[in-house]
Amino acid sequence: MAVVSYVINNGPRPVAKATRQRVLDAIKNTGYRPNGVAQALASGKTRTYGLIVPNISNTFIASFAHALQQEALDNGLVILLGDAGDCRKRELDLINNLLRQQVDGLFYTSVDRHPYIDLIQASGTPFVMLDRVDPDLPVNMLRVDERAAARQVTAHLLSHGYREVGTICGPLEMLNAQDRLGGWRNALADYGIEERPEWIFPADYTRQGGYDAAQRMLANGRPPRALFCANEAQAIGCIRALSEHGMRVPEQVALVCFNGTEESAFYTPSLTTVCQPVKEMAKAAIAMLLAWNGEVKLQEFSHRLMIGESCGCNAVKTPQT
Repeated sequence: MAVVSYVINNGPRPVAKATRQRVLDAIKNTGYRPNGVAQALASGKTRTYGLIVPNISNTFIASFAHALQQEALDNGLVILLGDAGDCRKRELDLINNLLRQQVDGLFYTSVDRHPYIDLIQASGTPFVMLDRVDPDLPVNMLRVDERAAARQVTAHLLSHGYREVGTICGPLEMLNAQDRLGGWRNALADYGIEERPEWIFPADYTRQGGYDAAQRMLANGRPPRALFCANEAQAIGCIRALSEHGMRVPEQVALVCFNGTEESAFYTPSLTTVCQPVKEMAKAAIAMLLAWNGEVKLQEFSHRLMIGESCGCNAVKTPQT
């Protein structure tokens, strides 16, 4: 039986090639599968982790989940996905269900950035927050400086000479929305531009949120000449609303956004955005839980500015005939 275990687990001892093949042939003929429950009882580890996200339809969250899944597979781990559908009650149910599954750890982004940390800590389950929470909380956290990122991408927009600059931000009660709004304000101050409260449009982090915010903006009269959108989905919804009113980006309204993904380059116009290094962050998140020793860690990552057409850079030129 030890030889069979070495073949199935690829170690810890080497097995001769011919012997290995005989074991694999026997497994194929008998339909044998290792008993995961028995292995978990023996080792105390399920090699299964839970991932709880606000809404998997968000392209940034989906890209992060994909990166985590790939990194987990590379380490022989299984990820169980819990999609809260932007509902706090459902988020709580998912946490309880995953804890009952006795997962080895959790990767967690809360619906409104007010997570159920006490519940997870009481269970003794290691976890990593994948987004900013109160920095005074003693939790493992991966984060990008969202205020600095929002400031940089807004400053890039302002470098084109725009003076009338509004924002479609996230829900104001959310910590990351406050960070991104703060970055927008910092950039305006850097350029000596006075903030106009009537050009701040809180909205959900969805295409519908961006669309509805742009409709409100247009209903108020003359829109700002440029916009910072707090995420990629809002930017896409905003562009749709503008197009329905015959307004082109960037010709009539220039636009930049936060949390772009690989998809940002394939929209028309392509989006100028700041991106988080999701593959690097996924690798760090897996490593953090695999090496868990009870010590709380905070790991910060650099963002990246990706230049597209929506800000006015690299604008598509109409061919001359």
